[in-house]
Amino acid sequence: MPANEWVDIGAADALAQRELQQVSARRTRIALCYRDGQFSAISGGCNHVGGPLGEGWLDGDYVTCPWHFWKFHCRTGMGEPGFEEDRVPTYPVKIEGGRVLVDIGAATPRTKKPHAPHPLARPVVRAPGPIRIIGISTTVMHPQHPRYSTSDALLETAIAHARTRACDAEIIYLRKLNFRACEGYYSKSARACTWPCSITQMDPADELDRVYEAVVHWADVILVSTPIRWGVASSLYFKMVERMNCIQNQETIANRQLLKNKAAAFIITGGQDNVQAVAGTMLGFFAEVGCQFPQFPYIAHSRGWSAEDMENNTRYVEQSKTLHEGSEALVERAIDMAKLLVAGTIAEVKLVGGGRKGRQLDVKAQT
Repeated sequence: MPANEWVDIGAADALAQRELQQVSARRTRIALCYRDGQFSAISGGCNHVGGPLGEGWLDGDYVTCPWHFWKFHCRTGMGEPGFEEDRVPTYPVKIEGGRVLVDIGAATPRTKKPHAPHPLARPVVRAPGPIRIIGISTTVMHPQHPRYSTSDALLETAIAHARTRACDAEIIYLRKLNFRACEGYYSKSARACTWPCSITQMDPADELDRVYEAVVHWADVILVSTPIRWGVASSLYFKMVERMNCIQNQETIANRQLLKNKAAAFIITGGQDNVQAVAGTMLGFFAEVGCQFPQFPYIAHSRGWSAEDMENNTRYVEQSKTLHEGSEALVERAIDMAKLLVAGTIAEVKLVGGGRKGRQLDVKAQT
């Protein structure tokens, strides 16, 4: 039997004012509960990735982790029904002289139910085969009433041309996927933003896993098309890249680069100008996640600020031999770059702290 080690954690009257709180007993994190006039104590570290249970909330008798919403019984430490094998330590509690004492020496064992790893969590290994290109359309339109999209048209021309080069090439239309916006897990803690994305792990109906599968595990070339919307890329583009924070975050907290030997290129069209600013934003993001770029990594079209006659704008793109040839040349350059990367002609760079301040972030696991 472990030796008793009672630790005074505070006045009972004060601690009873909150039904759940995170407290420290020496160096042990405790989630202290007060329910139905009774104190109970469980570990303050979640079984998942160490989220602070005491900063969550009570759902009936279950403490809910604020990071990813795993639940543990406030007295037994057992997981919610169906996950009883996931159990966090519990600690005896008593009140003496108006003070709450917790016995940190008599903790019950922590047990973790075996969870099959998410399919995306497998090692990133390029399968043999031809160069693979994933086109990603970020154009929004009514699903039942499609319209002509200049950015889609040039992307489709590029993908069709890639297939003539004996490449595997596919398009993902983001508008056809049902996926949630980023919910800011990184803002809770760097470690709360996981790979695969926390949302992907929690919500099997979230379809951004198709993008993750394509860009991380399948493609050698990532070709993104976007319209210009109020001087920036489309809202769907930003919805996607915010969810790709889980890829970049692996560099900064785990020194792990998920996107290796991948080329990225872009197609940008719009009825108003601001091409270079849109391109700069896209280049900046994909550089941050480790992609390489061919020479002249984007093509673009805009008839300028005063060109509000969108019918003429779409007609121009549809009929422009130069623009469609430009999209073919863009994917040619991206394929050539990908071939160099896949062949190892361009040496791999060893990351040091994800390139941030020359060091790894000091993010330690919490117990």
